[in-house]
Amino acid sequence: MKRAILGTLANCAVWLAFGQSADAPLKFDAADVHASAKSQNLGLRTAPAHGGRYEIKNASIVDLIRLAYGYNADKILGGPSWLEMSRFDVIAKVPPDTTQETIKLMLQSLLADRFKLVLHKDNQPLPAYALVAGKKPQLKEAEGTEESRCKPASPGAGPGATRIMVGGGVMGGAPGTTQTLTLGPGGTIQYACRNMTMEAFASGLRSMMGAALGPNPVLDETGLKGKWNFDLRWSIAMSGPAMDSSDRITIFEALEKQLGLKLEERQVPTPVIVVDSVNEKPSENPPGTAEALPAIPAPTEFEVASVKPSDPSDYNAKFDLQPGGRVTLVGLPLRSLVLQSFNVHSDEQLAGLPGWARTERFDVIAKASSEGLSAPAMDMEALAPMLRALLVQRFKMTYHTEDRQVSVYALIAAKPKMKKAEPSSRTFCRNAFSPPGAPPGSRVLTCQNATMALLADRLRFVAPGALSGPAADATGIEGGWDFSLTVSANPGMPTLAARGEDAAPDPTGGLTIFEAVEKQLGLKLEKQKRTMPVIVIDHIEQKPAEN
Repeated sequence: MKRAILGTLANCAVWLAFGQSADAPLKFDAADVHASAKSQNLGLRTAPAHGGRYEIKNASIVDLIRLAYGYNADKILGGPSWLEMSRFDVIAKVPPDTTQETIKLMLQSLLADRFKLVLHKDNQPLPAYALVAGKKPQLKEAEGTEESRCKPASPGAGPGATRIMVGGGVMGGAPGTTQTLTLGPGGTIQYACRNMTMEAFASGLRSMMGAALGPNPVLDETGLKGKWNFDLRWSIAMSGPAMDSSDRITIFEALEKQLGLKLEERQVPTPVIVVDSVNEKPSENPPGTAEALPAIPAPTEFEVASVKPSDPSDYNAKFDLQPGGRVTLVGLPLRSLVLQSFNVHSDEQLAGLPGWARTERFDVIAKASSEGLSAPAMDMEALAPMLRALLVQRFKMTYHTEDRQVSVYALIAAKPKMKKAEPSSRTFCRNAFSPPGAPPGSRVLTCQNATMALLADRLRFVAPGALSGPAADATGIEGGWDFSLTVSANPGMPTLAARGEDAAPDPTGGLTIFEAVEKQLGLKLEKQKRTMPVIVIDHIEQKPAEN
């Protein structure tokens, strides 16, 4: 009885701490909601609450629903066409030690109050995969003494092999650390699975590195009982010389040829959230919001930073933004550091860099104050000014901005062959790796109810490095359209094409971005000159100042 009374008092204390009754929905103490500023970084940026503040940057309504209700984005259905396109920032004040589960409830209240969100839960058939047994499964029965798991196994380095950096958790190490994984010819990764049931294997298959099977669960329909030992090797979606090999194999081929199993598509009843109605413009911030949530100036310089030339014998690159404002940039050409410092993505937006900036590589290990960061881990927007200040201090970089004639890619209509979209359907453009049946290592851009301006804006994300400058819509085509674009991820080939040079054929049969746009969409990308702001590097030294 005493324990029950104490528990009741503790619960009451929690409700009093929030200043709400037990029957009232949980709400943020204060919340600033506004449209996001336009940014070249398209992704959502958020992290657990810290210092009594919870911040979400550049979030669509789909993102906010996902965070509030714990549903994957593909299971959030319905809603108006702009649901994935309009972006918002949420800065909220929370009591100390507020749990993430409590924040989810507060975010649900905010969506209902500020966006008038109305939704309901349902079950609808969605695509998934089923793992089935072929005529002759090639599995060895386990003795039952080994640890039950599937783990990446690095083969010895040899011809066609390449090394990549992966999170320590992938290799069974400590979370937050990194380790080197060796890929075989064709960018192949090998998993050693021991003492595994087919149910456990199917359940974990989509989370294996490079499997690219989508967010829905893989169902075990093999009928195979017991536990098994086996190895499985397939090519992960990546770019570079390793992907030029003819040894590439998809996970579908690997399962069938190496294990005698198959992946088959299924429509599976799945819990979903259906958006009934929502406002695009949130209600105004209540009086006193600015005072309750004063702006915290973001840091403009690192507290401490080490800069040194990279090990010339090690060509592994690392770009790691860690909690607490820690930054680890290893093996990056100076050009990459300069581009990131201005948050630009193409050479056309930057001029004046010497040729050696492409080959001279440096390691930057730095620490920024976490005060003013929008999350415990720094994002690209916050990194840029600090990295720029570092280049000014250590490499004596000077620069200015001026308008110049630069090359851009005009997207023009040739013989359009896209499907007219249903006007009420949701607008989106999504990138993915290697759809089934596509050349291994390909990327696919799938767009629904998308304007040509949206397509032009997204083209640089399909095959990074393929376009030397930005693309702009010059098609004259109005309205929304449905289409998909499958492009080779091999960066060498499209880069040559971007410079107007002849490119060797992709050995996998993949298409350059220029070929894909013309053959699959009936459009063309043509270089044109336009006047745009350009950052001009006036001076930068090859050797950094001493630490």
